[in-house]
Amino acid sequence: MSGLDRLAARTNPMAALAVAVVAVSTSAILVEASSAPSLVKAFYRVLFTTACILPFARGHAGTVRSLGSRDAAVAIVSGVALAVHFAAWFESLNWTSVAASVTLVQTQPLFVALGAALLLGERLTRRMLAGILVAVAGAAVMALGDPVLGGASVLSTFLGSGALYGDLLAVAGALAASVYVLAGRSLRQRIALVPYTLVVYSVCTLTLLALVLAAGHPLFAYPRGEWVLFAAMALGPGLFGHTVVNWALEHVESSVVSVTLLGEPVGSTLLALLVFTEVPGAATVAGGAVVLAGIIATARARQRS
Repeated sequence: MSGLDRLAARTNPMAALAVAVVAVSTSAILVEASSAPSLVKAFYRVLFTTACILPFARGHAGTVRSLGSRDAAVAIVSGVALAVHFAAWFESLNWTSVAASVTLVQTQPLFVALGAALLLGERLTRRMLAGILVAVAGAAVMALGDPVLGGASVLSTFLGSGALYGDLLAVAGALAASVYVLAGRSLRQRIALVPYTLVVYSVCTLTLLALVLAAGHPLFAYPRGEWVLFAAMALGPGLFGHTVVNWALEHVESSVVSVTLLGEPVGSTLLALLVFTEVPGAATVAGGAVVLAGIIATARARQRS
C-alpha cells in the first residue's frame, strides 16, 4: 500500500468533503480575478490539475489499459461532462452575478438525486430529499435576495437577456456536473482514484483544448499573473476540490456528495468578505444558514438509512 493509499484509508470521507467545499469555494473568486477567456481558464485549470496527479500514476498504467469498453465509455462521458460543466459555468460568470452563477450551478443535487435513484439504485429517503430541498432553497435565498449589480437584486437581473443567458449557462453547468458526479459514483466503486481521475481529467483536458482551438483563443499569450491564477485554480478547486470529491464518491452516496457541495456559495461569500471586504447582506446570511441546515440534515439522514 502506497503512502497515498494509507492516507486515504485513515481519512474520514465527510471530513474530506469539508476540505473539498473550502477548496471549491475559492473557484469563483479565482475565475473572476482572471481576465483570460473562459475556455482558456477552464483548460489550464484541468491541465495543471492533471499534471499534479501524474507523479502518483506510476504503477497504475495497467489499470488504465485494462479498462473494459463499458467503463472506458463511462469515463469518457464523465470527462466530457466535466468539460461542459467548466465551459458553461466559467462563461456564465461573464454574464450574471457570482452569487447567481454559483448558486444556480449548485442546483445539481436535484438532478443527481433523481439520476442516482433511477440509474444507480441508490435509496433516497424522505429525510434526505427534504434536506436536499432545504439546501437548494437556502442557496436560492442567497442569490435572489441581496442587492448586487449596482443596487439591483439578482431577481431583477433575470429579466435582462444577458443575465438570463448567464443563468441558463449556470443551469447547463449544473446538469453537466450531475452527469459527472453520477458517472464518477458508478466507476469509483470499481476503479481506484488515481487511474480514474487520470483518465477523466485527460478526456476533459482534450475536450477543452479542442474547444479553445475551435474558438481561436491563444494558448500562451498571457501575463505572469494569469499563469499564477491558472495554477491556483488547479491546486485549490482542482486538486483539493474536485479530486477529493472523486475520492469521496467511493465512500459516500452521490446525492450526499452533491448536496454537501452546496456549501460552496456559503464559502464563496465568506471568502469574498475576507478578500474583498464584501459584507454579506441579511439574505446571504439567512440563506447560508439554511444551506448548512440542509447539508447537516442530509448527512444525518444518510447515517440513519
